[in-house]
Formats: sequence, C-alpha cells, structure tokens
Amino acid sequence: MKMKNMVRSIFLTVFLALAMCFQAWGADVIKIGVIGPMKFMQGKGHWNGALMAADQINGKGGIQVGNKKMKIELVKADSNEFLNITDATNAMQRIITRDKVDFIVGGFRSEAVLAMQDIAMDYKKIFIDCGAADPELCKKVAEDYDRYKYFFRGSPFNSHYLGKTCFIQAATVGAILKKALGIPKVKVAIVTEKAMWAEPITKAAQGVFPKLGMEVAGVWRPSQTATDVTAILSAIQSSHAQMIFTAFSASVGITFARQAGELKIPAVQVGINVEAQKDGFWQATQGKGNYVMQLDTYCQGVEYNDLTAPFVDGYVKRFGEKPTYTAATYDAILYSLAPTIEQAGTLDADKLVSILEKRVYKVSPGTDKYIVDAKGRQTHDLTWGPGYQTGIGVQWQDGKNMGVWPYHWVAAKGAPEVTYKGIVPYKIPPWVLEAYKK
Repeated sequence: MKMKNMVRSIFLTVFLALAMCFQAWGADVIKIGVIGPMKFMQGKGHWNGALMAADQINGKGGIQVGNKKMKIELVKADSNEFLNITDATNAMQRIITRDKVDFIVGGFRSEAVLAMQDIAMDYKKIFIDCGAADPELCKKVAEDYDRYKYFFRGSPFNSHYLGKTCFIQAATVGAILKKALGIPKVKVAIVTEKAMWAEPITKAAQGVFPKLGMEVAGVWRPSQTATDVTAILSAIQSSHAQMIFTAFSASVGITFARQAGELKIPAVQVGINVEAQKDGFWQATQGKGNYVMQLDTYCQGVEYNDLTAPFVDGYVKRFGEKPTYTAATYDAILYSLAPTIEQAGTLDADKLVSILEKRVYKVSPGTDKYIVDAKGRQTHDLTWGPGYQTGIGVQWQDGKNMGVWPYHWVAAKGAPEVTYKGIVPYKIPPWVLEAYKK
C-alpha cells in the first residue's frame, strides 16, 4: 500500500511539474492567427508574409513584453472565402475558440471579411485586414467604435483610394495614348468583375472618365471566375475603345488578359488585375498578357523606402516569386503589432488599440497613418497619398514586371514630384500603335 502511495505521489509530482512547464512555455508564446484562402495565391501570400515576420522576430529572441521575451507562434486557418462565406466564419470561430489566438491577420474578400470581422469583434480580438478593400469595414469603426475598435486595415488602402489611384494611372496613360496615337479623345471600356469591392469603382469610373476628357465606350461585368470573355472583347473592339479599364481580383484577370492578347484587341489595359501581380501571370496567359498594366503594391527593383527591397528581395529568395499585397501580413506583424506590444508592455487589446491607432510608422509599401474622419472619429483606415501609401503602377514588358507609375507625378498644385526608385517609362503595345498609324 505504501509503495502504491509513493508511486502515486511521484507520478503526481512529475505531472504537476510538467504541467507547470507547459503552462510557462505557453505563457511565453504570442499566438497569431493567419486567416485566408490558403488554396489560392492570396492566402499563400498571407501565410508567407507572416512566416517571414515571425522568423525575423523569433530569430532575435521574440517580442519584449514587459520584463520577458515572447516568441510568435502562427496558426494557419483556411477561410475558403472565395467559395463559401460560412467556411470563412467557421474558420474564424475555430482559431479564436479552439486555437486560442491572441491576434488575427489576413482576410481577402470583403463579403467574407465583413462576416469574420463581427466574430473577431465579439471576442475583442485585434484583427488586421490584409486583403479586403471595402470602405464599410472601417466605416464600422467610426460609427460603432466601442465594438469595432479592434479592427484595423493593413493592406490595401480602401477601394475609394484604389479607384482614385487607378484613375490617376489611367489619366497618365490616356495622355500618352492621345499624343502617340494622334487622337482627340480616348475612349474607355470599363470591365469590372461582379463583386462587392468593385461596385464603388465601377460606379465612380462612369462619372470620372468624362471629367478626365475621356469617353466611356461601355460597361461590362464578367463573373470573377469567367473562363471565356470573347463576347465582351468582341463588343469592346466594335466600340473602338483605345483603353480598357479593369477591376479584377480573381481568375477572370487571367482569362481576360490572355484572350485580349490572342485577339490583339487594339486597346491598352489599365486598372486592377490581382492575378497580374503574380509572377505566374506570364505563363498563365502564355505570354499574351504582355503590356498589361495593373495597380500593384510590390515590384522587384522598385523602392518606396529602405524597408521595401529587403522584404521583396527576401520574399523572392525564399519563395521563388514576388509578393502580392496580401503578404502585408509581414508588415502587420513586424511593424504594426510587434512594436505596439513592446511599447505597451502587454497583450491587452484595449491598451494596444489606443497606441496603434495613433502611431505613424514605416512599412515596406510606404508609411501607415490611420485616418481620423471629418467628425474627429477614429476609422483605423489607411491614409493615401504622397508620403504615405500610394501603390504603384506595374506593366508587363516582355516577360518582366516593370514599375511605370508614379513617374514624375505631382498629386496637387505645389505638391512635391514623386518618382520612386526603379520606375521606368510606360510602353504602348506595338499592335495598338499599328492600328492607329493610318
């Protein structure tokens, strides 16, 4: 009997010691959930960016939280949000309740992120959006601050500014076309996918282009996963448009670029095409995506500041391709969360929010400063413009991604001229020039 009691006592002592060790180990870890469509390149960008940030932080011993160092543990969650919003909300629920994450980064499609946002807010978890662009996400912060204050936009700037940037890029290309083709007015075909985030851009485009001295040739709205757009391209050719303004976030961007190239449609493509941001776009379009220009965040060789090249070059070296904007999970962890936690000396969400929303800090695609609206309300939305985040215009030129905007850009009268290091001149496709030689 004594022997049994002794064994039981030893077993209990060992068990308690191990439990304390595991508890102590867990206390020294900050768990960050990375949520996104992991079977797609957008989700892979989320995960890869987070991996780079975690490795960089952990390689230096972790994040200083008060008097101890805490390492980062990443938790991957496949939102499957392209196909099913319920899958996205279930994934968010799991990483919070089962995996017990402290913070969340990621998200891509606005429809899904709006649903995931509410779950994160229910649990008062800081959620940094690294993909969805709809302004409604941050409008909620302004209108119901106490509930939504834990939500921040990390990338990209909202669709209002995405549209504004694209219109500036389109106006720049339009001026080049007008001069090179010898035409009095540029005609623009507006082609945007059927998706929530593209609605404000589509509506705005119809009013903006006439104000820019351009004529709208028509509006077309293909499915985000369309596999044949030849009917649309035929209609565009018949309209005699010289420019096609695009807003694509999914696979239709490949279909459209490839088929337009195959048919040699005599019109340039300018706007948003997320698929064109990835290195595989050239192969996916069989080289027919040559001269496509898209709004982008990164281009190897283009530098916003001293943080850009180390991130982009490091990403290419590690993953064999350039990062898309969803890889901003890197900045969200390394430059948003980590320094804020160190400054606060705690993981308490309310204390972190009050510090983070007031910070102005460099990230690899510019400088982050959160907008306070005209009513003095915090929005946790990103400031757009020279000195902050602007994005870049990138054009495929004979198999290479080349930064072509901003090129001697003056945003407003008296504003400084902006040209980032590595930007080169825009090129008009030769078949477009040929079509207007007569």
